[in-house]
Amino acid sequence: MEGEHRIRFAGKTDVGKVRAHNEDNLLVPSEMPLVVVSDGMGGHACGEVASQIAVETIDRYYKDTAEDAPATWPLRLPSVHLERERMVTAIKLANARIHQTGQDDPSKKGMGCTVDAVFFAQGRIVIGHVGDSRVYRVRDARIEPLTDDHSLLNDYRRMKEMTRQEVANFPHKNVVVRALGLSAQVAVDTRVEDFQRGDLFLLCSDGLSGMLRDDQLLALVQQHERSLDAMASALVRAANDEGGDDNITVALARIESP
Repeated sequence: MEGEHRIRFAGKTDVGKVRAHNEDNLLVPSEMPLVVVSDGMGGHACGEVASQIAVETIDRYYKDTAEDAPATWPLRLPSVHLERERMVTAIKLANARIHQTGQDDPSKKGMGCTVDAVFFAQGRIVIGHVGDSRVYRVRDARIEPLTDDHSLLNDYRRMKEMTRQEVANFPHKNVVVRALGLSAQVAVDTRVEDFQRGDLFLLCSDGLSGMLRDDQLLALVQQHERSLDAMASALVRAANDEGGDDNITVALARIESP
């Protein structure tokens, strides 16, 4: 429950049809309204280690700070600022732990992961984002990405207009330019949005968004709106039907009446 709303959650992860093992990890909440999706990279199962550290560290930080009184006097900082800082701190702590693990164990050097985390509080969502996993909002029969990919492709698209064909043929689609674990410091994008009844938030690794267009995601969401579990399964199945080139992870959160 979150004030006057109930938030319902669901999630699913799948190895896909090409990869030997699943390097994605996700957190679907059982105790607090925090959702996390992380896509590992590094090979030899190291990506799975990185994404697991990310999910566990962010989850633990939020649990450890759940009862903290906001020590803001005499600054009187607004709670939205505090929630942004809480999200940034959680993700930076995850980055530090992944990076240090890679430094301490040569077999894990260079491992990293993306992360998208969403915390629901006081009628708002707080998003933390690093990498090319995504957060979408579905509202009034429209789907809208709430994050910008930290990818080489997206950097090119900012510099020049690209046709759909050029995007489809871009040779380095999977190159991520920002991720957790690659260095001791990381920049974390945050975004705060009010939510309302009926909103659906979809977090996913690029194993989903890289296989399905946004309009396809919307159609599947609308087709399976009665059950979030069925919706998650249908999204994963559709990505596999398109080839399943990567691990596929999806987490869903819907704002409902209490």
